[in-house]
Amino acid sequence: MPAVTPLDAPQPKFKREPAEIRKEALISATLALVGERGVRGATVRAISERADVTQGLIRHYFRSKEDLILAAYDHHMTQMTEITAQADLPAKSPAQARLVAFVINGLKPPVATSTSVSIWASFLNKVREDTRMREIHQKTYFEFRDRFEGLIKDTYEEAGRVVSAAQLRRYAIACNAVLDGLWMEEGALPEAFSEGELPSIGLEAVGAILGLRLDKEELSQ
Repeated sequence: MPAVTPLDAPQPKFKREPAEIRKEALISATLALVGERGVRGATVRAISERADVTQGLIRHYFRSKEDLILAAYDHHMTQMTEITAQADLPAKSPAQARLVAFVINGLKPPVATSTSVSIWASFLNKVREDTRMREIHQKTYFEFRDRFEGLIKDTYEEAGRVVSAAQLRRYAIACNAVLDGLWMEEGALPEAFSEGELPSIGLEAVGAILGLRLDKEELSQ
């Protein structure tokens, strides 16, 4: 009997995927359902159907639905921070240009969309009710604000201006609040604003707080 080669061997019905890819698919399905139906609508059955997997596979990767919900919230908030911080700029670009990019990225798709805001709003009640959810909220809030504060600090240093750590913190809190407010407005009523209007307002408002002239034209220099 001839030896069985890999090409002759029976092929598995389903392709095995790395664990991280499977987990990401489950998280993506969960976030999509939370955006459409709220947290309560993201049932284990609905998630498994959306991700096209068995309910048993969900329990294989997550101890409970609550653990999956927590992972999805952490992923959503962390991803928005990472996208906001991704500046499509040449290496060693001026700090002020990176600050401008940060503000603009935080107020345009894919960060500022009705779906993104809807997902965040759906999680909000659980942030108040669930200790672990609140811990994730606090962690991701500080991660975003610290990125913002670092850019503000770098911009002042680049301009030769000395600002105390306490004042930098206050600036970061205020600027973060501006972005949050405009971000929620964009997500709740996108048709009320023209294209590019909110990023422009964001630059003007953040610039006013910091005493800087922030202009999107800096990105093309």
